[in-house]
Amino acid sequence: MKKDNNQTNENKETAKIESYTHPAGGWDALKSVAKNLQHQETFEKGSITLLEVNQPKGFDCPGCAWPDDKTKKLFNFCENGAKAVAFETTSKRVTPQFFAEHTVRCLAKQTDFYLEDLGRLTDPMRYDAKTDKYIPISWDEAFKLIAYNLKNLEDPNQAAFYTSGRTSNEASFLYQLFVRHFGTNNFPDCSNMCHETTSVGLTDSIGLGKGTVTLEDFEKADAIFSFGHNPGTNHPRMLGTLREVSKRGGAIIAINPLKERGLQRFQDPQAALEMMANKSTEISHYYFQPKIGGDYAILIGIMKHLHEWDIEATSKGNPPVFDRAFIVLNTTGFEEMLEEIDKTSWADIHKYAGLAPKELESLAKLYRNAERAIFCWGMGITQHRHGTNNIHMLANLMLARGHVGRPGAGLCPVRGHSNVQGNRTMGIHEKPNESLLSNLDRVFNIKSPRQHGLGVVDTIKAMHEGKVKVFIGLGGNFSIATPDTEYTHEALQQCNLTVHITTKLNRSHIVHGKDALILPCLGRTEIDEQRYGTQSISVEDSMSNVHLSTGVNKPASHNLLSEPDIVARMAEAVFPESHIKWKWYIESYDRIRDSIAEVFDQFHDFNERVHQPGGFHLEHPANQHVWNTPTGKAQFLIKPLREVYEDRENQFTQQYNEAKTYTLMTTRSHDQYNTTIYGLDDRYRGVFGQRRVLFMNQTDIDEAGLIADQWVDIESIYSDGVKRVVKSFRIVPYDIPQGSLAAYYPETNPLVALSSHDEKARIPASKTVPVILHLGQEPTLEEMAS
Repeated sequence: MKKDNNQTNENKETAKIESYTHPAGGWDALKSVAKNLQHQETFEKGSITLLEVNQPKGFDCPGCAWPDDKTKKLFNFCENGAKAVAFETTSKRVTPQFFAEHTVRCLAKQTDFYLEDLGRLTDPMRYDAKTDKYIPISWDEAFKLIAYNLKNLEDPNQAAFYTSGRTSNEASFLYQLFVRHFGTNNFPDCSNMCHETTSVGLTDSIGLGKGTVTLEDFEKADAIFSFGHNPGTNHPRMLGTLREVSKRGGAIIAINPLKERGLQRFQDPQAALEMMANKSTEISHYYFQPKIGGDYAILIGIMKHLHEWDIEATSKGNPPVFDRAFIVLNTTGFEEMLEEIDKTSWADIHKYAGLAPKELESLAKLYRNAERAIFCWGMGITQHRHGTNNIHMLANLMLARGHVGRPGAGLCPVRGHSNVQGNRTMGIHEKPNESLLSNLDRVFNIKSPRQHGLGVVDTIKAMHEGKVKVFIGLGGNFSIATPDTEYTHEALQQCNLTVHITTKLNRSHIVHGKDALILPCLGRTEIDEQRYGTQSISVEDSMSNVHLSTGVNKPASHNLLSEPDIVARMAEAVFPESHIKWKWYIESYDRIRDSIAEVFDQFHDFNERVHQPGGFHLEHPANQHVWNTPTGKAQFLIKPLREVYEDRENQFTQQYNEAKTYTLMTTRSHDQYNTTIYGLDDRYRGVFGQRRVLFMNQTDIDEAGLIADQWVDIESIYSDGVKRVVKSFRIVPYDIPQGSLAAYYPETNPLVALSSHDEKARIPASKTVPVILHLGQEPTLEEMAS
């Protein structure tokens, strides 16, 4: 197999660690965009395509879900969005001829970067066990194979239907309709691995699992609190918003274990004067570095400070710290929460928070002094065994100060993929509410299943146990996005059939069931031509704005189908006599949107509103102080601090005395979006040409008798007794708290036990992995490549 180690695989001869002193963005971001366009052999086409990203008549960026600025801009994309476009508009192709020349066993030896870097898939393919190769299959035969496997299951719950956050509203709606008509709620989706704790926690607290703010609120906020997320890499367009907040004097407060360049300084590539003068804007005016997992203790500590200051203020006849009028009118459980806060000692708070007492007090004062505050957060808050508890406390703090439903204030979960929130709105949920199901039954004359289905964690377990026999993935890279890699791969291989609807080759196509299909689809950038002309799809961004996306490029292959078309044809193959006119929907996606409007009240007049410039906004009931909770009010919810930090796994880790234990967080590199690896550099952290690195505090390095650049093996420690080890990681000294480590996923996903997850949302605890280190060996060139 032809292989270019300098481009597609790690090479120890070119790998280096080098201090990076430049701001986020700037000239290096522009150079990176040009480099990626060139590498994907799409410099001219890709450059022209970028002019249509996030434009009124163009397509929605296939990257993050940060909302579009309503101000007209010639360039409305970020560096990582440009990488996504470059990878999709690439001139490279993976054809049937390629598969004829490569066995799956051979492809399995390649890196994830190598596989996706091969280019766009052109034709549907089926795995042939005799030759260990994928061979061409017609679309009709592919759908017949899917229908045969689904219809021959003993129970509809023996199938699971995964959804990626890139999937449009129209495809998601048809998908959930088809699957519920089929008879199951088994909808594992990417939310189960990133923001499920947000969805669950906010629903508990304020009645709906979405954020309450819009971009306009950022223009009015006094202070932005950024908990556990890295906008410079994960949603770089957010830096433009934060830059404007900073320039007008708003305070930006970062709470993050790692010092991240995007949270420190930003040079806006669209600010000509800033670029020409080679200057930058300070982002975070205050930076707090808790130890990994310390957020819950920090939030409890802020509330305890507020409580003490409130008592002091009211005793002196001064205005209270808490917004008592708001609390009395809109909430329940406040006094019970304060009782638990009173029971919690400062000693315990400081023990678990990882901040010095004065730092915690300073952070609390910043929140107390903000008249209009916004809380932003990412997976540093959500991916813990106590992730839902974190969300409850974030909501508690905002409710206590009346910051919900107030202009310039509110809750802002910063979601990742471009339509992950829209998927959930359209009904992609393993635990659907009765309102959705009854509406589907009414509109389509079907009987939707009421039994809750399986999310990601439980789907993997069910596949491993042989209870789920068919797995269909609408986008994504399930085998790599998930935890406990070896166990997950074994689970997928147990299936009778695995099906992946995708644009590029990835690991999930290599780790397959006994039978397997790869079904190539159109990308966001491509023209979707159906019977009644060019079609647009719709997406919902992280702030509940719904707008259209229309591709501009000729499809990568004449043999590609759109995602809605694939779903409709699959449904028709399973239900050839169905009264639901699946193919009729595909003739014009306006028809799908009309049905969406019949099912969801908030999508009334969907077509009329979404075809208007900028689309429309889905109002959050909490902003009108309407609380869709069991009590009809916003709910203060709290779990005792010790119960959170002294659960069974933490107790086991504390008792483990074979070696010093650390807490590892999995994270992305800058040349990465979700599971897609765009390159081998992470320039903001000074890492180049490699991914097998371990970020570690220098004092920890010294105390362990290690040195920088030394190779170590990482072993995770769980009470289940399973040995999980990843080998040959290079130590990189970094500004991270003692006892805390960081490394990239998917390389460290094998360390995350499937059983280690949030109790309520069941999200894998990928940000709190207990580990020990062993001396390792420098990998050979072949090991680096594979």
